[in-house]
Amino acid sequence: MRTLAAALAAISLQCAAAPFAVQVGETRIGLDAPPGFADTGFTGSPRLMELAEALTPASNKILLFAISDADLRRFTLGDTPELRRYMIAVTPKGLERERVSPAAFGAFVRDSLAALGSPPAAGDLQKYLDSQPPGKTSLLAELRRDPDVVSVLQGTRAPAQRRSSEAPQYALSTTTLMLLRGKALNLSVYTLYENAADLDWVRATTARWVDEIARLNHR
Repeated sequence: MRTLAAALAAISLQCAAAPFAVQVGETRIGLDAPPGFADTGFTGSPRLMELAEALTPASNKILLFAISDADLRRFTLGDTPELRRYMIAVTPKGLERERVSPAAFGAFVRDSLAALGSPPAAGDLQKYLDSQPPGKTSLLAELRRDPDVVSVLQGTRAPAQRRSSEAPQYALSTTTLMLLRGKALNLSVYTLYENAADLDWVRATTARWVDEIARLNHR
């Protein structure tokens, strides 16, 4: 039975790997997950949907929730996904049926990023996160600022577990706001942070994903 489940999981991964279109108001937007990840929407799993909904405010419509191929395989086999890395794409429901102008997109960017404050001076990333309140998402750097794309890097130190001797856990994420075919999209990439390789990964994956989505919708 487990062999059959593994075969079905492999087929599912192939089906989930292709680009797909989502309807945002009157506009169809092309989306795809980065290499090594798969959108979970095709599974129809309430459990995965609940997880995605916990990652974004109810005022957003989820367009894509992608987990690693390995995690999707674990989930299909009935095992618990590790969820060390994942990504989500959403659009604000209040703007879903609007034709978003560059001015409206600028206001959307300001409102979305206003609470993050200013990035810190260059220094030790882990020490900076240790200086912040546990659970607080802090702005670490601005990665890109164009008229139609704004991307920032953020970090969080997980709250300490009571009576736990484990080392603190850290997470990095990027938020990218895109104006795409008259629609406002919010793309987020998440990873646990253990060393510089995780920082390099989240930066590179974000840049490639944003460029690929722009390419899919260029016409």
